[in-house]
Amino acid sequence: MTIKCVLFDFSGTLFRVESTGSWLRAVLAEAEVTLTEAELTRSAAELEAVGALPGGAVPVRPLPAELAEVWRRRDESAAAHRAAFTGASRQVSLPDPALHEALYDRHMRPAAWRPYPDAAEVLAALRERGIAVGVVSNIGWDLRPVFRAHGLDPYVGAYVLSYEHGIQKPDVRLFAAACEALGTEPGSTLMVGDDRRSDAGAAALGCAVHFVDHLPVASRPDGLRPVLDLIG
Repeated sequence: MTIKCVLFDFSGTLFRVESTGSWLRAVLAEAEVTLTEAELTRSAAELEAVGALPGGAVPVRPLPAELAEVWRRRDESAAAHRAAFTGASRQVSLPDPALHEALYDRHMRPAAWRPYPDAAEVLAALRERGIAVGVVSNIGWDLRPVFRAHGLDPYVGAYVLSYEHGIQKPDVRLFAAACEALGTEPGSTLMVGDDRRSDAGAAALGCAVHFVDHLPVASRPDGLRPVLDLIG
């Protein structure tokens, strides 16, 4: 197979969101709310357990039944995404109820995200080789400002975001939309992601698929470089 296009997932693939503790600490500081270190640590652990940070840990504590459906379809619209994650956050008691919305807003800021160390290098190398690049993400908000703020936007030819299409991976229509936007065929496209279920949906369309590990930025310095070997 000759690869002419590479599609990337966003969270856990090209970028990693800040830790739950850093996320909570930033919002508390901005709101001028003070917690003891023990209280902050406990609240961060509880938020992580319910999966309240988008792009962070998956829930390990069961969510209420009334959240189940909106959680399942959370990436199909901006409203569902906000409702799902603020609903999860509200399972944790915080000093001010307004903090739940503030936490959601914080995760959409470029400062909450860091690119993996080799992301710019790999994207630049693909561009030099004439390989089309797209981003296909299950998400409920516009991630383009994150790419612009971190200098990666010039390498991306198309963004295909679930909430803008009303469908989410592994639905093949999302990958098909990306191929169409970039003028490429699935048979010459490689999908790179960290989710063995969602990103694997590209294979049903005929794309090759390569997985990376969803690790902290410091723990994965060169996880994207093998993509360059795959395209030859």
